[in-house]
Amino acid sequence: MFFDTHTHLGSHKFDSDLQDVLARASAADVKRMMVPATDLINARKCLAIAERETQVRVAVGVHPCDVDTVSGESWIDEMRVLAVHTKVAAIGEIGLDYFHPPPEGFDLSGWKSHQAKCLRLQLDLACELGLNVVLHNRDSWDDLVSIVMPYSGHLRGVFHCYTGTLEQARPLLEAGHLISFTGIVTFKKPGSVGETAREVPDGQYMIETDAPYLAPMPHRGQRCEPAHVADTARDIALMRRQSVEEVARVTTETALKFFKGFE
Repeated sequence: MFFDTHTHLGSHKFDSDLQDVLARASAADVKRMMVPATDLINARKCLAIAERETQVRVAVGVHPCDVDTVSGESWIDEMRVLAVHTKVAAIGEIGLDYFHPPPEGFDLSGWKSHQAKCLRLQLDLACELGLNVVLHNRDSWDDLVSIVMPYSGHLRGVFHCYTGTLEQARPLLEAGHLISFTGIVTFKKPGSVGETAREVPDGQYMIETDAPYLAPMPHRGQRCEPAHVADTARDIALMRRQSVEEVARVTTETALKFFKGFE
């Protein structure tokens, strides 16, 4: 059994054929899926999917690229209501993103500050509710780690779509956090993350698609979907000289322990 720990089923790119996508996932033995939200509206859409689909759970959160949709602090009360839903298994997708330019109304400094404030509010909520967090990083590693690390021992985070070295990840792993690999590890030139996927200990990593993005080989260039997590698992198994069944078992067990409410 495979567990896709990060798949955006609430994306508009799945609106026309979601049931077909889920059927292909089931046929590929992908039996568990974690769906992160990008904002409060998207969180409701994701929860509606999870209410219909027993294999789906949701992370509610406001993505760093979407924190311009919230201001002040009252919005966190709305998120708190969503986060106690029985289908919610984590807070996410939250983090920092310095790759994309600031939206209208923000200069760079103000945008970074607003992202950091929203991140801390959501980390505080996760601690309050006893939930772990799904973390986004893009060109913001040092700042993200400096914010998240003081929460170690109060919550655990998974640094999704990890592309760094094992040495970068080691302090986080030692503090109880996890990293997660996408189809990037299957690319012809995966960079340092290929070595990381080979060397990271069992129990400290998970696998994901980040669908509809980052389709693994041999689907690169196409819309990614949850079924493709099996392709990523097969490549990781080759890298680690393990069977694909062992990679599936270990990563599923890790995810079941990390996310709340899965059976």
